Amino acid sequence: MKSLILAGCAAAFAVSTVAAAQDKAAAAYPGKPIRMIVPFAAGGGLDITARLIGQKLTDKWGQSIVVDTRPGAATIVGTEIASKAVPDGYTLLMITTTFAINPSLYAKLPYDPLKDFTPVTQLNSQPNILVVSAGAPVSTVKDLIALAKSKPGELTFATPGAGSAPHLSAELFKKTAGIEMIHVPYKGIPPAITDVIGGRVTMLFTTTISAAPHIKAGKVKGLALTSAKRLDNMPGVPTIGETLKGYQAEAFQGLIAPSGVPRPIIEKLSREIAAIVQSPEIGKTFEASGAVAVGSTSAEFAAFLKTETAKWGKVIKDAGIKLEQ
Repeated sequence: MKSLILAGCAAAFAVSTVAAAQDKAAAAYPGKPIRMIVPFAAGGGLDITARLIGQKLTDKWGQSIVVDTRPGAATIVGTEIASKAVPDGYTLLMITTTFAINPSLYAKLPYDPLKDFTPVTQLNSQPNILVVSAGAPVSTVKDLIALAKSKPGELTFATPGAGSAPHLSAELFKKTAGIEMIHVPYKGIPPAITDVIGGRVTMLFTTTISAAPHIKAGKVKGLALTSAKRLDNMPGVPTIGETLKGYQAEAFQGLIAPSGVPRPIIEKLSREIAAIVQSPEIGKTFEASGAVAVGSTSAEFAAFLKTETAKWGKVIKDAGIKLEQ
């Protein structure tokens, strides 16, 4: 009995010693530059966000945040590099909705998205908007669904590529509305929206910022947002969920770290970055790019990623989408 008590005390001491060491490490963190991997090409939306957040952290901590762009294979290249990094808090990974989509889109990944990473915080959500050509005989989501049902399999929807977030948003729309439409993939949003403007394709899900100039010019109609609620800067545009209960398809940007980073460091990162994201300055910057600031806790972001991965996995399975690396 005495030996058991001694063993228990030793174990408790060991745990407290480790916890104390981690707290000390977190207090001293960061003690050197931090690498922030962006799995997209330089100049894109995620790269811009990384540099924006990175500069604020540099101002606060006095340490450089080195943005390392590693594009390739639908973010798989950069994500794999991050998964193999030393889990000390000095390598972080910026992610988008692609992180939650890829596990179901590809048969095999060189990393486990749930086991190999620890969520830090969700930076923002990015609602898309459903647009149709200016000459389309519809003005609401209800009109569009009615038209699709009257012409099964005749309406078309453009996307910036198979398996992309806009593609899956459209597939979820089809499933929820109980309609059939033809997928027309393009190499990016610009050629897709050009064909919607020209009336060669019926509809498109795209970012509010890319659609806004065309809506203002009367070249397309913005029918509804994919977000859970209306946006403050577009109060007159309804959500799809107001017509199709439960529909929601928002993109996001977030930050994660390799699994094994000491918990106190994860919490410090989450707390500090969330405060930056929730500041009025960053909130306005995100709004100007069509996004809404979030700044969640690590636990909240973990739950969100789990839900999003399952949600898009079901959409991909139902639509029978599979891609090869």
